[in-house]
Amino acid sequence: MIQSVGTYTQMPALRNSLQYASRLLARAGVMRLRDFESNGFARAQVIRWAEAGKLQRVGRGLYALPTMELGEHEGIVQATKLVPAGVVCLLSALQIHEMTTQNPSEVWLGIPRTSRTPRPSWPPLHLVWWSGVALTAGVVETRLSGVSFRTTSPARTVADCFKHRSAVGLDVAIEALREFRRMRRGTMDQLHAMASACRVRRVMQPYLEAVV
Repeated sequence: MIQSVGTYTQMPALRNSLQYASRLLARAGVMRLRDFESNGFARAQVIRWAEAGKLQRVGRGLYALPTMELGEHEGIVQATKLVPAGVVCLLSALQIHEMTTQNPSEVWLGIPRTSRTPRPSWPPLHLVWWSGVALTAGVVETRLSGVSFRTTSPARTVADCFKHRSAVGLDVAIEALREFRRMRRGTMDQLHAMASACRVRRVMQPYLEAVV
C-alpha cells in the first residue's frame, strides 16, 4: 500500500530497506546508530546488516558501506561523527591541510565550553574548550572519505598553533607558518585576520615578517 503525504509519495517498506540505508550512507559516509534510528531504522536491523556483511562497522556505534575506506584519517572521521559539535583543530587540522610532519596519536577537537565532556573508547581525543568568536572564526566545512565535518582553515590553524604553542610546541607553530606560505594555503591578509581573532598578532608578528 502506498501512502501519500502532501506531494511526497513513499513506500513504507523502502524507508526501512537496506537500499534506503545505503542511499543515506552514500551521502553521509558514516552514520551513528542514533542517526539510523532517527531515520526510522531499528537498531537491531542495522546490527544484523553489519553482521551479514551488508554494512561495515567502522567504530563503536558507527557504520558505513562495505566499500568505504577511511584510510589514514580514520580516527579523525570517527571523532567527528562521535562528537558532532567538535571542530578538528591544531595538530589534527595541520594533518588534514598537510602542513606538518607531526603524526598525532590523538584527535584534536575544539568544542564549546558548554558541552559535556565526550568520552569515546576510541579514538583518543585532545579537547580544546572554546567560546565566543573561537567557535566560528576560520571554521570551514571539509570532506574526507565521503564524510563532511568542520575544521579550522589553514590560516586559523596557524594562528591556533601560536596561541596554543605551549601545548603543541613553538617549533610546530613555526613549521605550520612556513608550510602555509610554501604551499600557498592562503593569503597574508587571512593570516593577519586570524592572528587578530585569536589575539596572537603581537606574538606572530616577528615570525610573519620573517616569512614574507
